[in-house]
Amino acid sequence: MQILRPPPRAPLSTQRDTRPVWPRPPACLTAERIELPPEGARVAVAGLVILRQRPGTAKGVIFLTLEDETGVINIIVWKSIYERFRRAVIAGRLLRVTGRVQRSHGVTHVIAEEVEDISAMLDRLCDPAGVLPAPAESG
Repeated sequence: MQILRPPPRAPLSTQRDTRPVWPRPPACLTAERIELPPEGARVAVAGLVILRQRPGTAKGVIFLTLEDETGVINIIVWKSIYERFRRAVIAGRLLRVTGRVQRSHGVTHVIAEEVEDISAMLDRLCDPAGVLPAPAESG
């Protein structure tokens, strides 16, 4: 008599590999991949600021649009975050934003939690020897 056993389960790491993955902060997610993380996932994005809006009816909320090499990303900056990162939000040409993914009415936004002005990196684009440094590991 032969005993039937269920097939062995794949290790958890293999199971995780079958799901879509995206870069976790501090690494940045590109605009073309912003649809991968689930609602509420914490992500980091970076790009050139192509639009800043502060509608009078928005009660202090600022809307940013960042552009990277793959597309655009919509950022919402609540008043409390704006007050903490005011200089970067107002003056930054190149920003790295860490926040949570929000989807509403078919549009994906990042709700900012941290805003970092990385405009100094723009000067390195023309540096013939310069490869931009990899982001620091957190941990």
